[in-house]
Amino acid sequence: MTAATWLEVLDQTIGATVVHHRPDLAERLRAKRAQLLDPQIRVMVIGEANQGKSQLVNALVSASVCAVGDDVTTVAPTIVRYADKPSAAQLLHDGEGAEPQRVPIPVDQATNRGGDPVMTEIRIPRKLLAAGLVLIDTPAVGNLHQLRAQNTFAALSGADAVLLTTDATQELSATELELLRQVRRQCPTIVLALTKIDLAPRWRHVAERNREHLARVGVSAAVVPISSALRLRAAANDDATLNAESGFPELIERLRTDVLAVSSAPARHNFAAMTGTVLAELVGQLNKELAARPDGQDSPALAELRDAQQKMLDLRRRSTRWQNVLNDEMADLMADLEYDLRDRTRKILREVDKAFDEADPAKTWEKFEDWLADNLTEAAETNYNWLVERSWWVADRVAECFPERKDVLPDSVIPDDADMSPGDAERPKLEKFTAGQRIFTGLRGSYGGVLMFGLITSLAGLPLINPISIGAGMALGGKSIGEEGESRLKRRQATAKSAAQRHVDDFFLRFSKDCKDAARRIQRGLRDHFAELAEQLQQGLTDSAASAQKTAQAELAGRQRRDQELRQSLQQLTQLHGQIQRIAGALPGSSKNPLEISA
Repeated sequence: MTAATWLEVLDQTIGATVVHHRPDLAERLRAKRAQLLDPQIRVMVIGEANQGKSQLVNALVSASVCAVGDDVTTVAPTIVRYADKPSAAQLLHDGEGAEPQRVPIPVDQATNRGGDPVMTEIRIPRKLLAAGLVLIDTPAVGNLHQLRAQNTFAALSGADAVLLTTDATQELSATELELLRQVRRQCPTIVLALTKIDLAPRWRHVAERNREHLARVGVSAAVVPISSALRLRAAANDDATLNAESGFPELIERLRTDVLAVSSAPARHNFAAMTGTVLAELVGQLNKELAARPDGQDSPALAELRDAQQKMLDLRRRSTRWQNVLNDEMADLMADLEYDLRDRTRKILREVDKAFDEADPAKTWEKFEDWLADNLTEAAETNYNWLVERSWWVADRVAECFPERKDVLPDSVIPDDADMSPGDAERPKLEKFTAGQRIFTGLRGSYGGVLMFGLITSLAGLPLINPISIGAGMALGGKSIGEEGESRLKRRQATAKSAAQRHVDDFFLRFSKDCKDAARRIQRGLRDHFAELAEQLQQGLTDSAASAQKTAQAELAGRQRRDQELRQSLQQLTQLHGQIQRIAGALPGSSKNPLEISA
């Protein structure tokens, strides 16, 4: 295949992403297109902290181009590429929202961490880099969330190969294995550098275990044991034997065979994988859209029509329900109001009985009349306020039958006040025990006493009227006066109680009738209000159903046209994927098809 064929397939894929409204995929493919035309081969070096990542880059180029140390870490990507003469530059932040500024720096200061660099670029004359190899040292990562925060996955789409560093003191962790799986989706060419073998006597066992882990998670990557310390010492002493022990000759050979050889072809493995991934994502998007409404029954117009019809049925059921709720609640309210008023007036009458069992109405009637008026007024106000509160509560209960409306409560159906004056009680006829009546009662009582005791003492020879008979007559006369006064008090108390009873009964009948009339007016007002509301909702639903009925057929036809367009697009994407498969199968070292897609 020629580069022109690749560009043609790539341009068609970019066009498909634009047609299907995926600007994110189009941007990735455009970046890949520019990379395809770039002769440089980008190898991104990634890994967790303290895994020898920066030291590996230094050892590869036999120069201190990346900062290393226990308390030193890479804070921004460092790009190492070929140049005839050494040079270095940094991209520095130039204020918030401004583009980074490129500042040349001395090569020997490239490893300093001054300022806030976005990126450091170092150019040095090295034979390994002369073939177009570019090494990119990245900041250390601790987890996938940190990778996403650093936009490392986005940068991986522009890499031709990935070099993951992990030290030989322990096997690959679960985080590193998941990282490799994620990296493979963006860049399938991966080399695993097992660093620090000079510090781990059991590095061969760790390397074998790492190969097993890679096979288990389905990641194809060569495991190359290396020692950056031995490599740098060998370079300093020009020791070929020590250099061979460092493992770097094998790593460099891997870079030449697995990276440079494949990347030198116009169509690269990772390019094919990325294009296939984009096509698979587009196909999945189209299949998902087709599966969302396979029979066209979920179109907006039909859904709106069914919804309107269902709401009309619900409204009919609610019409019966709200009327039953209104009738039942108002009937309960009137019964409760009558009982409440009766209970309050009975309590007042019990207080009246208790008061007149001891007090004399002739002396306390005026004060009692004020007390009775105040208590009846208070009972009336409490009862009527309860009527208003319960009426609003009933209105809320009925309004619950209209959940689609929040402003369904009436404004002026429920009255705020009423005539709660109990009126004046009729003053009863209270006979007083006058002085003349007292004298007459006393004489009548004393006469019998004088006569009775006079006759008794006459047997002893005393006259009829004597001191004994006179004293007995006075005692019996006083007793008659007391008994008559008490009897007259009881009659006055009974008369006052009877008058209070009649006044309270009259008040109960009148005010109970007023409350019932007010409750019936409230019921009729609520009935008219909610009936009008139901009619408005019914009319609105009818209009909505008619409108949905008119647009349903047109929308269904549009849905069918859209389904046909989607199937045609799926067929075109499948044909485009077939071209990618043929190109990928023709690449050097293609043991299996790296693309996966299902139309």
